[in-house]
Amino acid sequence: MSEAGFSGGCQCGAVRFHAGKLGRPSICHCRMCQKHFGNFFGALVTADQAHLTWTRGQPSLFRSSTKIHRGFCNKCGTPLTYHYPGGVEIAIGAFDHPNQIEPQVQVNAHMQMPWIKALFDKPEIKQSVDESTIISYQHPDHDTAVWPPEDEANKA
Repeated sequence: MSEAGFSGGCQCGAVRFHAGKLGRPSICHCRMCQKHFGNFFGALVTADQAHLTWTRGQPSLFRSSTKIHRGFCNKCGTPLTYHYPGGVEIAIGAFDHPNQIEPQVQVNAHMQMPWIKALFDKPEIKQSVDESTIISYQHPDHDTAVWPPEDEANKA
């Protein structure tokens, strides 16, 4: 973690942020987080709103309940934020260096999938797609002055 803060954004690069101060990292097992992330849980970290800047674009918001708004990129669909009265949390996977933000607690553990504790005991297999043959259009894990690159923008 850097004293200068943490940057991140969506998969396509249309939305980027800089969080100067982070709080508690967690994973949430509630059904709304499962649906928002399209996964078994949502990994989030609280952010100090006074030190959160949207450096490119802003997330679109979906009102998932009477008190909660979920932020996402309206171009690529990346889940980005969880807005609650008085605060905001950011998806850990959206940070450029998510490996630096280890969840410290589980929220709504009573709602976790019944097999979640055994998940990482499953056998490992190699991916069937040769990644060396793939050209990625994903935004890199660092800030860029322009995205997409000029030559890619002209191809569209």
